[in-house]
Amino acid sequence: MQLDAIQKALREAQLDGWLFYDHHHRDLIAYRILGLSEGLHITRRWFYFVPATGEPRKLVHRIESLRLDPLPGKAQLYSSWQELEDGLRKMLNGAERIAMQYSPRNAIMYVSMVDAGTIEVLREMGKTIVSSADLVSRFEAVLTPEQEKSHYEAQGKIDAILDAGFREIGNRIRSGAGTTEYAMVEWFQRAMADAGLVWEHGPNVSVNANSANSHYEPTAEAHAPIRSGDFLLIDIWARPNREDVTFYDITWTGVVDREPTAQEQAVFTTVRNARDAAIAKVKQAFAAGKPIAGWEADDAARAVIRDAGYAEHFTHRTGHNIGTELHGSGAHLDNLETHDERLLLPHTCFSVEPGIYLKDFGIRSEVNMMTGDREAKITGRVQTELVRV
Repeated sequence: MQLDAIQKALREAQLDGWLFYDHHHRDLIAYRILGLSEGLHITRRWFYFVPATGEPRKLVHRIESLRLDPLPGKAQLYSSWQELEDGLRKMLNGAERIAMQYSPRNAIMYVSMVDAGTIEVLREMGKTIVSSADLVSRFEAVLTPEQEKSHYEAQGKIDAILDAGFREIGNRIRSGAGTTEYAMVEWFQRAMADAGLVWEHGPNVSVNANSANSHYEPTAEAHAPIRSGDFLLIDIWARPNREDVTFYDITWTGVVDREPTAQEQAVFTTVRNARDAAIAKVKQAFAAGKPIAGWEADDAARAVIRDAGYAEHFTHRTGHNIGTELHGSGAHLDNLETHDERLLLPHTCFSVEPGIYLKDFGIRSEVNMMTGDREAKITGRVQTELVRV
């Protein structure tokens, strides 16, 4: 646990402390930030309070009195619910503004881990509970130099594999051998494994109407052939095959053995411009040293698509945080599914991936961005035209 860093962050946020709470592993964020094993046998409620200054405090059940021993601070024990509430009062004495894994109105559900009843108990004690969302981003989403380097390692390999995959599809079709969505999923999986990469599931190779389903995944039992004249979308992601490294995640689209139709070109141009509007918004904010929240970048992309008349066909957020998990705990580019007020922090990574999904095809253009202290940049190649396969 980074105690000094946590307390410094609390003071900067003008908070009296951060209260961690769990029961039956409901809040894995707490385990990661505190450095506790996620394999701990937990059957009773525990609380751990990190004040902005001073020594942390523990509240644990008597039959699990040793569970928080790896953490600094003195422990208070309880058995009954009355002892629990009395222990909370004593633990939080002198603290009023307290951060927890909570989000008002569940707006940022990714950090909303604390149950409503526990919040009620604390409010009855006169405590003001505020969201730990930006604190979580600071300790979960900010990348180390080694993690940033690992992202670029994945980027170089995935970009090369994607290029080779487009060529492979073209060769199979023009040779007469043919191919399918699932056959190419298997090809990409072999290529990524050979390159020393791992991934969670997928990738996604989809044609025609399947590309309009943004979370479509071909399987051995259900997939479509890839033929000359098809529209094609490939979404691919992976990280190096070792611990504590960062993902790279991109989506490209193209047409097979033909030129795009006027509608395909118009949709691609709109998606590309929406992507670039979000990128520009983030770049400008970082260059000016101005804080920017995830929802602001989403608005920039969504405005382009709305103005082009496709608002109802952009059905997901503009981007997601990327870290050691594909969908990380930092700010997402989102003002649709959530109103994400979390800040895009320096040294974090996220996708920018607006999309338009019509009846017969869908287009998404996904790049990744990495932020520094006063800059934000795209980490890989950027698609500017539909691929001709």
